[in-house]
Amino acid sequence: MLTGLRLQNIALIEHLQLDFSGGFTVLTGETGAGKSILLDALDALLGGSGGPRLLRQGSERGVIEASFSLTPPLQRWLEQQELDAEDGEILLTREWRLSDERLSSRHRLNGVAVNRAQIQELRPLLLDLTVQGQTQHLARPGQQRRWLDRFAGDLLQGLLAPVAEAYRAWRAAAQKLEQARSNWEQLQQERERQEQLLTDLEAAQLDDPTERERLQAEENRLAHGVRLQEGVMTLLGRLVDGAEEAPSVLDHLAACEGELAAMQQLDPEAAALASRCSEGLAQLQDLARDLDRYGALLESDPESLGQLQERIAQLKALERRHGKSLEELMAWRDQLREQLAPGGAEASLEALEAAESAARQQRDRCNASLSAARRAAAAELENQLMQALRPMGLANVRFSVAMEAAAPGDEGADAVQFLFSANPGQPLAPLAEVASGGEMSRFLLALKTCLAAADQHVTLLFDEIDTGVSGRVSGAMAELLQRLAQQRQVFCVTHQPLVAAAADHHFRVSKQVRDGVTHTQVSQLRDTQARQAELAELAGGDSGETRSYAASLLKRAG
Repeated sequence: MLTGLRLQNIALIEHLQLDFSGGFTVLTGETGAGKSILLDALDALLGGSGGPRLLRQGSERGVIEASFSLTPPLQRWLEQQELDAEDGEILLTREWRLSDERLSSRHRLNGVAVNRAQIQELRPLLLDLTVQGQTQHLARPGQQRRWLDRFAGDLLQGLLAPVAEAYRAWRAAAQKLEQARSNWEQLQQERERQEQLLTDLEAAQLDDPTERERLQAEENRLAHGVRLQEGVMTLLGRLVDGAEEAPSVLDHLAACEGELAAMQQLDPEAAALASRCSEGLAQLQDLARDLDRYGALLESDPESLGQLQERIAQLKALERRHGKSLEELMAWRDQLREQLAPGGAEASLEALEAAESAARQQRDRCNASLSAARRAAAAELENQLMQALRPMGLANVRFSVAMEAAAPGDEGADAVQFLFSANPGQPLAPLAEVASGGEMSRFLLALKTCLAAADQHVTLLFDEIDTGVSGRVSGAMAELLQRLAQQRQVFCVTHQPLVAAAADHHFRVSKQVRDGVTHTQVSQLRDTQARQAELAELAGGDSGETRSYAASLLKRAG
């Protein structure tokens, strides 16, 4: 429920603060006084685009602020957004600032900044605004289907989630199948080339992604074999053979070992030194043997080097030709093996076709259940709408909810269209095409009345939907609004005394000119005399006759 509204520098309003209660509230006043400003402000607060038009001329800052009592759907949304309510209410603010001829705005909820997407999610939890001749809204894609779904209530809402899940699963399976079929067709067209490519890759005998690096290391070793052998001979000469008739390193170390053995006989403390010398001698002997073996492997082999270099060149050419590394070439070869194997691609395609078929059948089953629920809801909506429309000067009205098959989507596979006929002999036709402005107003009021049970927590706002209707019809509309207000908080901007008299709360909107500047004022009419005077004005001017008529209206409403 909307509990309060504060405006600052909005249209003709310099400053205004109002408190609201539940039930049925009307706003009346002379034409041009600014009655619709309040509804326009609430629309802008909840994401509407009226900012530049609403900012008071000459002002650099404008504010719209509204408080709403907490409802279960609103509480769930706040928890999802990790936002807190304050004292069972939320305070929603939209502020505009004009700077350097640029107008910017921001939203806050309980002082915390929120974005436009959050406001769009929040709006249907708070307000439902209806204006006369709302044909454009009626014609939005899927709008009539969404109204039918709202009317159907929780039972149908519970079917929407499985429908959306089944549709997404089918869409994923269908996309995989489509891609596989595209690949298959492409493969068939290029099969000869692919087979030749696989032959080339198989002939390359790729089994190690690091083969080229390993072969290049081997190539380096073979290419420098002579120099490496010279190094081995030099080392062995110094270690084992000696140079220029001088003792070798091993000879020197053996002599050192003998001397330390003799010293050990004289001083046991030298035993550790003798042991270390023996270890060093053993290690050098091992090194000499390893060098000898290493040298034997370095025997020059031009043929092996040539073969190795030829293999490296083959691998480099393969990588360069296809723009892939050895690892990628091996993966490509394995993929081609699978695709070109007898029955390989066909089996994969058959499995994807089976998966798509199963997902499609599940999608269609969910859609069928949803369609059945919609048809049942459509029949009930037709019945309730006819009962609501006929008292409002539409005795010959006919209404039907037409359902046709549509392309499946995440909200089912139904196209819903409201068909309408107000006069005898006139065939049923799409509502948006044949309903007059007055008929559309009455239809929307009747529809919102039927939807009231499904949206009990949302405030309804009607902007002059009773314009151009007769007194008898406006009386029927007033009764419908009263009945609606028993379940919902209802606001209505009206020029009809019959509608205004039926309200629980009455606000009068007026304008004054002070110092050449127009100001809009809003005052609540709390006593019977004030309301009677305002109803007399609505009925044609303040006179004895109109005052008597206004008094009778209030007495009847009371």
